[in-house]
Amino acid sequence: MPTFRNGAAELYYEVHGTGYPILLIAPGGMRSAIPLWDRAPWNPVHQLATRYRVIVMDQRNAGQSHAPIAVTDGWDDYLGDQLALLDHLGVGTCHVGGMCIGGSFCMGLVRKAPERFASAVLFQTIGLSGNRQAFHEMYDSWAAELRPRRPDVAPAAWAALRHAMYDGDFLFTVDRDFVAVCPVPLLVLCGDDLYHPRDVSLEIARLAPRAELIEDWKSPQAQPAARAALERFLASHTPD
Repeated sequence: MPTFRNGAAELYYEVHGTGYPILLIAPGGMRSAIPLWDRAPWNPVHQLATRYRVIVMDQRNAGQSHAPIAVTDGWDDYLGDQLALLDHLGVGTCHVGGMCIGGSFCMGLVRKAPERFASAVLFQTIGLSGNRQAFHEMYDSWAAELRPRRPDVAPAAWAALRHAMYDGDFLFTVDRDFVAVCPVPLLVLCGDDLYHPRDVSLEIARLAPRAELIEDWKSPQAQPAARAALERFLASHTPD
């Protein structure tokens, strides 16, 4: 089982295919883990592994990954895990893509280390649009499921992580000002529900200086064109 350590975190990952690397960050909120790609309208891991070195992982305290939870934890700890995995695999630069919470992780990575990412693909990213309570409830469900197995975690740490993850603005990891100067090309596949608001996807596409938008990509009739657009986008931004 491929795992690596980032400090006290033990993180599970997989690598599929060969070629220029792409880090794909799974949907699922706090439960973001590799198997949840199979619930997507189509699985980009399978699609892209024919041309790219596709890197996927279970986020800390999801799937087969484990880590402490402290009152100081937040988005940067997850981003640190993701960058540490790239370092562990010897990846200097890559594409990055993410669905759901993965969209916010992508934008956080671009903010934190823009020189490492050739492009970013946001599959129905989460975002704030009158729905903060839904994110609090999602977090509480995850914590309630995990808490009986984690007597090591102090009550204050659960509360602090909830605040750090979901009391921010817009995409939680970045604000509108950052999106307006985002230095990498973005492909935005539109969201359309409570956790993945359509207006957030549209605003990203409007604000970002190098963004492309796909509004219809999940319906069966739209999927072939959307998959082809994804491949064209990545190919056009893959370094020689």
